[in-house]
Amino acid sequence: MKIRVAGFEPESFVDGNGIRFTIFFQGCTRRCRGCHNPQTHDLDAGIEMTTYEIIREMAKNSLASGITLTGGEPLLQLDAAIELAKAAQQFGYNVWCYTGFTYENLPQGADRLLDYVDVLVDGEYREEERDLELLFCGSRNQRVIDVKQSRAQGRIVCR
Repeated sequence: MKIRVAGFEPESFVDGNGIRFTIFFQGCTRRCRGCHNPQTHDLDAGIEMTTYEIIREMAKNSLASGITLTGGEPLLQLDAAIELAKAAQQFGYNVWCYTGFTYENLPQGADRLLDYVDVLVDGEYREEERDLELLFCGSRNQRVIDVKQSRAQGRIVCR
């Protein structure tokens, strides 16, 4: 399956717990003021790859304990995100996903991705709520959500 990415970082320490294989999806229509990755906004920029190529790179990494889907906006390429998350779980990785959507307002079909996601960091970045003390998010409106616990309890459970 084709995917447009801004790139990936095979050994990230800042995109979730542990050493992460981080995939930066290309394309985001939000254009949040002060965005950490503005180069990922253009839907037509970045490079086109296949999910297979990324999965092959993921498999080479013996240090990572998980993957992080970030961007840009991973949910704009939902089928590719699902394929990558599913493959990661087959490797025994945990899966984190960053999205500008809130858990309560995910786009149609995103529940298929949540089947493979352990942690969802939700909410758009708000420069006026920036907080450098937060772990794994940039503004106070964003939440680090334990997806499996949230689904099991029928309410949002933050980590």
